[in-house]
Amino acid sequence: MSHKAGFVSIIGKPNVGKSTLMNALVGEKLSIITPKAQTTRHRILGIVNEEDSQIVFSDTPGIIKPRYGLQDSMMNFVKGALSDADLILFVTDINEQHDENDVLEKIINTTIPMIVLINKIDGATQEQVEEKQAYWQELLKPKHIYAISALHKYNLDGIMERILEYLPLHPPYYDKGDLTDKTQRFFVSEIIREKIFNNYQKEIPYSTEVVITSFKEEEKITRISAEIIVERDSQKNILIGKGGAMLKKVGTEARKDIEKFLDQKVFLETFVKVLPDWRSKKNYLKSFGYEN
Repeated sequence: MSHKAGFVSIIGKPNVGKSTLMNALVGEKLSIITPKAQTTRHRILGIVNEEDSQIVFSDTPGIIKPRYGLQDSMMNFVKGALSDADLILFVTDINEQHDENDVLEKIINTTIPMIVLINKIDGATQEQVEEKQAYWQELLKPKHIYAISALHKYNLDGIMERILEYLPLHPPYYDKGDLTDKTQRFFVSEIIREKIFNNYQKEIPYSTEVVITSFKEEEKITRISAEIIVERDSQKNILIGKGGAMLKKVGTEARKDIEKFLDQKVFLETFVKVLPDWRSKKNYLKSFGYEN
């Protein structure tokens, strides 16, 4: 058998560009991208299939010290991604401060092969890049270090070939036609959540969850109902906005992207629901797909 297959986990702090990297490597937008930290909450698989190989990438939440139940769950997704990885892509960025103990304690003693990717090098000097490369080489002793720009797809070409060197001979884990393990409903909820992250400030995006309550595919249109969950009435009022203007804006932006994603006309209706302290309650977290 000459077929290679394996799991490659993308690990790092929030906002270093992990989701942008996976989307670039997979060639599809699977993970939502916003300028805010901690946008990714789940472990999202992106599958790259070739005739003689299958690379299963895992985009993971940024590593943080959890402060409540939802963040505990997010870190459990990271632990899961580390436990079954054949290779770790540790993503940092050129401007990241050297206070990484909260990240490194989870990976510094791992026996899993690791490649360090120093992202966001646009505008960095050669001296800055070399300084970071030396720092990470000394600290993590990875197999390889690449200086990249995931956003501009700079220096990514050789990474796929390098990844394949570390994957075992194995039959494909997923059907060769699969691009991800997530459902259409999941991606629709993520698109809506992305628009919330882009349109609101402070705690609103982090206090919000999106649940698809109805998804009906008809011949010429898909009808979708979504509940946007918040923790307090004051958040509900901000989310809806004066005369419903903000919620309508989010719905319109989301509908356009969902139509592109589904390649079909979409009727989207959104409702806002208050579930006090949902981020810390296990029953809510479990029903939203977060496992503790």
